[in-house]
Amino acid sequence: MSAAVREPLDVDVAVIGGGMVGASLAAALIGTGVRLLLVEAVPFGASTQPSFDERTTALGNASRRIFEGLGVWDEIASEAAPIRAIHVSDAGRFGSARLTAEEQGIEALGYVAPNRRIGAALWGRLAHAAELILRVPGRVADLEIDAAGVRFTLESAAGREAVAARLAVAADGAHSQVRTAAGIAAAIEDYGQVAVVANAAVDGPHRGIAYERFTPAGPLAVLPLADGTVSVIWACRGEDAARVLALDEAAWLAELQARFGWRAGRFVRAGRRASYPLALTRASAPTAVRTVLIGNAAQALHPVAGQGFNLGLRDAAMLAEVLANASGDLGAPELIERFAAWRAADRLGVTRFTDGLVKLFGDPRAGVGLLRNLGLLAFDLMPPAKSALARVSLGFSGPTPRLARGLPVRHV
Repeated sequence: MSAAVREPLDVDVAVIGGGMVGASLAAALIGTGVRLLLVEAVPFGASTQPSFDERTTALGNASRRIFEGLGVWDEIASEAAPIRAIHVSDAGRFGSARLTAEEQGIEALGYVAPNRRIGAALWGRLAHAAELILRVPGRVADLEIDAAGVRFTLESAAGREAVAARLAVAADGAHSQVRTAAGIAAAIEDYGQVAVVANAAVDGPHRGIAYERFTPAGPLAVLPLADGTVSVIWACRGEDAARVLALDEAAWLAELQARFGWRAGRFVRAGRRASYPLALTRASAPTAVRTVLIGNAAQALHPVAGQGFNLGLRDAAMLAEVLANASGDLGAPELIERFAAWRAADRLGVTRFTDGLVKLFGDPRAGVGLLRNLGLLAFDLMPPAKSALARVSLGFSGPTPRLARGLPVRHV
């Protein structure tokens, strides 16, 4: 990189991290008049880009509406598989429950889309936004945040730039540099599990059914994909993950079949496998002086029930709404406090829900197993409970972002 120091760059908001949540925030602020800088260390399309790899993401209907509002849903939808039904079961026990889109009177309970397709849609929009300052790849150094403002040195292909901003947005993941600079602590709870992920083919149509099967080692999800294959997210105990990853394809498919069962049919082929450790990371506070945390920087969740990205996307949509409809200093304490208050109940509810599921279905005591299976059976017989669960994608409580309600981010 060039050693020349360019003229200072002055912006309203500096978004650090251009993964799915950070890129969504930037897309939501296009055309609002906010002077915006987006910094991302790894370009979209690079093999080392962690956000837009071959993994898939389950999108709730609120997330679909947000993407519609951003003008990117049609591109994502071309490779998104609708979820027509969700089947939940407890391995080795009698309890199970089924939720269908038809009984809820909706087209789909959600959609499963490849991360790379979501990234292509978002970055296609960002690349054509003349008012957005992009620094990709870019690296932030010497970050300082105080009541007077946000200051840092930006190193990119454009050279070294001094940056001043009114607000820093941490969208840089569970090990957030911005969170650390803002003095916000984070608690990490290791679940002792590793997610092994791969795409697989089955010997029949998946019929749009998403399966969540709880096993003694952890949850095992099988999600429908648009090309007729399925995405497997297999949570293994940490000590068992290396062995599972080292199996050849035939042995891996045989063990997957034994763990999951036959509800989805016979697994006949598997793609490349990858893995990542599972932990719950929670920031001690979602905001600080001139700082807002969104997505995994605020809360990184277990993938059970597929709530993590949907929660982070609602963070981005609500923050865009607060900033787009404000005037004056966009790092003012009252704006930051308003965002934190509006998001508090949803964040707490989703975090407790996913963490509770992992611990409830991981409890080996016989009495607990009986109770949770009775609970699954009761849920399967209670239409009001199913309707309530189907609405989870709108958020547990608190205000719903305008974009998630099909409204523009700015008040008319």
